[in-house]
Amino acid sequence: MSTAIAAPVDRLLYKPEEAAKALSLGRSTVYELMAEGALRYIKLGRTRRIRRADLEAFVESLAVLPN
Repeated sequence: MSTAIAAPVDRLLYKPEEAAKALSLGRSTVYELMAEGALRYIKLGRTRRIRRADLEAFVESLAVLPN
C-alpha cells in the first residue's frame, strides 16, 4: 500500500501573528499597520485575517530607496 503525500496548500488567509512572521515584523507592528489602514484585513466574526494578496500589495507599496 502506498501513502500519498499531499502537496502543501498555498495559504490564502493569515492570522496577524502569521502575517508578522511572513513580513519579518513584530505582531504589534502588524496590528498598528492594520489600524492605520496601511495593511488591509477582513473580519470573520471576532477574528481578523489578512489576505495573501493584501500582504503582497503592502510589500509592493513600500518605497524602494535608491542606492
